Parts: sequence; C-alpha cells; structure tokens
Amino acid sequence: MTIHLLRLAVGADNLQSMRDWRRDHQIQWQGRPVVPTYTKRAPTRMAELLDGGCIYWVVKGFIQCRQRFIGFDEVQDVDGTGYCRMLMDPELVETLSMPKRPFQGWRYLKPEEAPADLAGGEGGDALPEHLMAELRALGLA
Repeated sequence: MTIHLLRLAVGADNLQSMRDWRRDHQIQWQGRPVVPTYTKRAPTRMAELLDGGCIYWVVKGFIQCRQRFIGFDEVQDVDGTGYCRMLMDPELVETLSMPKRPFQGWRYLKPEEAPADLAGGEGGDALPEHLMAELRALGLA
C-alpha cells in the first residue's frame, strides 16, 4: 500500500528555486540520477514509500509539487552523526496548490489527502507563478 511524505521546502522561494536546487544537487545512485534530501529520523514505512510514494513539498505555506521516491540509504557526516538520505526522482511534478501550516520534520500523507497533479504537467496550463502567489495571498488558491 502506498503512502507519501509531506515536507517543508525550507529556503525555497518558489517552484523555480526548487527546480534550480534539484538540478544543481543531482547525484548518481545505483547508476541513475537522483536528488537527495536528508532527515535525522528515517521513515519506518519505507516499503510503502517505495511502492509509488512521493514527497510532497510545502513551498511558502502551500503544497505545490511532488517528487517520486527512488530509494533510501544511511549516511554519516564528518562528525559521525548518522542521517537517512532520501533519494528522489529529479522530476518535479507540480500539483494543485493546497495550504499547509508550518510543522517540523516531515509527516506521512495518505494518498487520498494528497493534491492532484496539475493538468499538463510541469508548467502546463497553470497560471504563472506570480499570479498564483497573488491568489494564494488573497486566500483564493
């Protein structure tokens, strides 16, 4: 059974900054390009995340995009502190915008609670980001 994760995109100002960061931080893992993100506490439901699960990113108070999970591994920093490295597909899929209050770390997200993908994929027929930001600020998106 599939489950997703919800995580704040700390430091991201908009979707373009998310795309740029992902492009600039790709690594090779098991012969394929992936984008890593790190967490102290490893998810206990990894098998469900790898069964079609995605990480849904909250950018400036709104769920705005997702990335599919590719794998997980354990890494250590130079001080020997262990972390869980979550490895995602480099493709960033835009979703319908959904407001989300701040939280720490990450949360599981049931598939039925996840926002739908935007029609037309990345960019597609969606409004430009600056218009979506104005609509969100007015509470209309």
